[in-house]
Amino acid sequence: MPPEISQGGLPISADEKIEPEKLRERIDQVLDFTLKHRHLNTQDHAAWQILHGSLAYGRAFPVIHEGEPISVVDYLADGGRMNGWTIERGNKLESKEEGQDNFGMRAVTEPGTRAGQGHYDQWLAILSQCDVPPEATFVVGPDTFTMTNFVQQVQLDTSRNHLREFSWTLIGLTKYFPTDHTWTDSSGKQWSIGDLAQIEIEQGLANGACGGSHRLIGLTMALNRRKKAGLPIEGVWADADRLIQESITTARQYQNPNGALSVNYFQRPGSSPDLAENLGTTGHTLEFLSLSLEDEQLKEEWVRRAASYLCEVFERTEKVSLECGALYHAAHGLVLYRERVYGPREYSAE
Repeated sequence: MPPEISQGGLPISADEKIEPEKLRERIDQVLDFTLKHRHLNTQDHAAWQILHGSLAYGRAFPVIHEGEPISVVDYLADGGRMNGWTIERGNKLESKEEGQDNFGMRAVTEPGTRAGQGHYDQWLAILSQCDVPPEATFVVGPDTFTMTNFVQQVQLDTSRNHLREFSWTLIGLTKYFPTDHTWTDSSGKQWSIGDLAQIEIEQGLANGACGGSHRLIGLTMALNRRKKAGLPIEGVWADADRLIQESITTARQYQNPNGALSVNYFQRPGSSPDLAENLGTTGHTLEFLSLSLEDEQLKEEWVRRAASYLCEVFERTEKVSLECGALYHAAHGLVLYRERVYGPREYSAE
């Protein structure tokens, strides 16, 4: 089993309380170190790695290009290139200006490469969480696309998602549309946000990416928007709420004595001596919990223990090269937890 967590380097017993303010300071130190001392560049790193950094830190996350740091979002907006940022013209769209062609922006999916987009609509989901507005533009070769063009193309391509994996689609579309939104894709098929949620629920968690945590995050973000709008939680939305609540209960039941969340996610209990594995599993699960728990629930001791354990892993791996997906999802989990419990905080790479 992994070593027990600590507040200041010394072991802490399972029944010892974690001081909230010490935890806040520790989270801030961990997040600052990760942002300022783990650098990615366009020569050695690919879009899959770099955009995960933007998921954690938003527009504050820089990439080093030709020796100079620049916000990843700004770099891509200005026509920057990186291995795996593979964009092509999509469908021809209705143009607002007569005589001017307008095309959708399609991100090509390149699963398994760990360079390009690994899942359908993953880039849309990440950029939407960076609060990129609909009117924002991206220069790609001779073309200039808007974020709206990107969203439009995702809707037109819904039936092209042959794996019917809509976790990232839900995240992206519910950023820009209410949960009662409907559309027609390029094949003529009618879709709704609720349809995507239903498919995600039917597929369950066992075969979902990262233990189903991405599926839960997509459903949670959609459900949160629906609740905020005051719309009824019935039918598919009641089913989503039930799955989310069951998964919260499971995460708590399977938590290890040292604060780590199960390395088997929501399937069964499990621990590992591998800190890198714990970074990914506890990080992804805390990311989900930080979105799905109520404010008072987030302040409960078991969640503090998970956040504290995650800080411990970050601290003990400062000099270790880490896989970017696990690293930045864990950082995103701490960013969300910090914001919900202690209030928002701006990040700067300088």
